[in-house]
Amino acid sequence: MNESEITHVGFGDESNWNTGRFRSLVLVTTAADHLEDVEDRARKLLEESSVSELKWKKLAGAKERFAANKMCKLAVEEACARQLRVDVLVWDIEDSRHNVPKRDDIANLQRMYYHLFRNVLRARWPHSAVWRLHPDEHTAMDWATVQDYLENVATTPEVDRSLFAKGGFQLRLRREFRIHEIQALNSRDYPLLQMADLFAGLAVFSRQRFDEYQQWLWLSANSKRVRLFESEHSEPDSASTRQGATEKLVTL
Repeated sequence: MNESEITHVGFGDESNWNTGRFRSLVLVTTAADHLEDVEDRARKLLEESSVSELKWKKLAGAKERFAANKMCKLAVEEACARQLRVDVLVWDIEDSRHNVPKRDDIANLQRMYYHLFRNVLRARWPHSAVWRLHPDEHTAMDWATVQDYLENVATTPEVDRSLFAKGGFQLRLRREFRIHEIQALNSRDYPLLQMADLFAGLAVFSRQRFDEYQQWLWLSANSKRVRLFESEHSEPDSASTRQGATEKLVTL
């Protein structure tokens, strides 16, 4: 398999992978022959907003928020045209599946990546797709080691297909998802990584502040002019987190 055979490209990021109650992963995917077009659109909206890099944690000013709105609109437009997907996996560590003694957060993150890849790379795009993935370089996953396995481990012998056997995750990436290359990148130069960062942060924030949003929505419906949040930088109250389903895959 060589570079010319790559048909699809994905950009991934994570939020709060080892802190807080809610954690998230995001995978932004598109066909390789559409990548340049959507990247150009994303760069243009950032330039028009005078934003050099769009990051969830930097949405402090008006121009950044306007840029975030434009980026969300672009994602929806591209998704409606079936040219791009934004898939978000959110999980709750207080759920019994995650709230276990001496939980290995890296192994748990690896498991969540596997679930996301299985749902997106195979179920949502053509089964014959060959992938190049670009996670953000500031990630908890050791993607360089994963890439080494993809390059050096033969795929023909029978191997232990357990997700957590030595090399199991890496082998399954190649065998099940046809991932040819994984290259971590700096999000500053890649707007679709910035899109992934935005949706990753938005997903966690939405779960953390859901009760406050419901209260604001009720007050707004009753014609009371109120701010959605008292302070932009206030920490969410752990008692006001959303109850219910704990692992959710949200797609655009």
